[in-house]
Amino acid sequence: MLASATVILGALAGSALAASSSARSVEYNDLFKRVSSGCSTSGPASCHNTTRQTDSCCFEAPGGLLLQTQFWDTDPSTGPSNSWTIHGLWPDNCDGTFTENCDPSRAYTDIAGLLTAQGASDTLSYMQEFWVDINGQNEKFWEHEWSTHGTCYSTLEPSCLPSGSAKGAEAVSFFQTVVKLFKTLPTYEFLSDAGITPSTSKTYTLSTLTSALKAATGVTPALNCDGSSLNAIEWYFNIKGSLLDGTFVAIDAPSKGSCSSSGIKYPPKSGSASPTTTSGGSSPTGGSGGLPSKGTIHASTTGGLLTGGTWSTQTLATYKFSGTTSSFTMSTSKGSCGVSSGALACGSGVSASTFSAVSSGDDLLLAFSGSTAFSSEATPSGSTQETVFTGGSHSKQYTLSIVSS
Repeated sequence: MLASATVILGALAGSALAASSSARSVEYNDLFKRVSSGCSTSGPASCHNTTRQTDSCCFEAPGGLLLQTQFWDTDPSTGPSNSWTIHGLWPDNCDGTFTENCDPSRAYTDIAGLLTAQGASDTLSYMQEFWVDINGQNEKFWEHEWSTHGTCYSTLEPSCLPSGSAKGAEAVSFFQTVVKLFKTLPTYEFLSDAGITPSTSKTYTLSTLTSALKAATGVTPALNCDGSSLNAIEWYFNIKGSLLDGTFVAIDAPSKGSCSSSGIKYPPKSGSASPTTTSGGSSPTGGSGGLPSKGTIHASTTGGLLTGGTWSTQTLATYKFSGTTSSFTMSTSKGSCGVSSGALACGSGVSASTFSAVSSGDDLLLAFSGSTAFSSEATPSGSTQETVFTGGSHSKQYTLSIVSS
C-alpha cells in the first residue's frame, strides 16, 4: 500500500528534544510501495526514552543516532553539478559508538535486481543518478551500505516485517527510506538560497556555512573537508517508531566535523566527462579522494584491521576518522587508536596518535610518522589476529588502505 511519513526538522536543546515552533516539517510523497510497520510514532524518539523499551521492532536501539551522509565530489565528479550525492544512512549508538555488519546472513547481493523485483524501480533509477560510486561500482557500493549499516537497524529485522513479506523486503525499504530522507535535504539548494555557490576563488567561514544550513532546516549539521575543501556533510536524526515508516526528528550534530573555522573552499564539480544538472535533489565509497568520516582499513596482502587495531581476515571493523589527510586521529567502537612502542592498538585506555594518509593510484594509504609501511610477525588466518607494527621490521610487510564506508 502507499504510505507517507513525516520528517520533522527540529533542534536538540541540551539532552532534550526541542519543541521548536520553527521546526521544518516535510510530508513524504507517496512515491513508492512501502511496507507498513504498524508502529505508533507518538512514543519517545530514539535515544530519548526514560524507561526501557522492549519492542525493538518499534523503537530503534541501540543505533538510535542516525546520520544521513552526503558527498560533494569534485574531481572526479559524481552526480549532477548542482546536487550533493548520497553516501548512506548510518545507525550510530546514542553515545556515538557504532556497530557494523550485524547480520552477514542478510548481506544481499544484486541490489538492483532486488529493488526491481519488489516494485521499487523508481528508487533504483534515482539511486543510479544520486547514489553512485566514484569508481563506477554502484552495486558493490549499495551492497556495502546495506550489509555494513542497514543490517544493524533493529526495526528492520525480518521478524518486524508483516507476515509473508518477500525475502529482502527490509533492504528494499531501507533504500527507499534513504532516498526519501535525502530528498528532504537538498544541501546544494540550502546553500544556494543563502548566496553560497561553488566557486574556484571564494572561501567561507564555518559559521557562514552552518548558519545558512541552520536557517534552512533549524539544525546544524557536521561539515567535513579534504584539506581546505568542503566535501562531505552529516545530517543527524533520532527517529520515532520504525525505520520502515517512522518520523525522523532532526537534531544538531554532536560534533562540528573536520572543517576548519575559516578559509573553507566550495569548489565546483569538475573532472567528469559530462556533468549533468538537475532541478532537485543530490555518493561514492571513496569520496573525492579525501579523508572519509568512516571507513574500513584493508591490508594490501589479505584481510584488514579489527576494532582493537589488530590484523585479521575476519569481518573488518568500521573506523571513524577526524581531521584531514595530512593530520587526523581515528577510533573504533572500542575507543581511540594510537601507537605505543611501535604497536598499533585501539581501546578506551589508548592515547590517540596522529596519522596521515597518502594517495597511491586509486588507494588512500594509512601513514604514521610519514611512513606507509606496516608489518606483523605472521599472516593471520581463521580466527587468529596479529599485532600491527609501524615500519617494516617484522617478517610480514604490507600497506594499509582506507576505504570509505
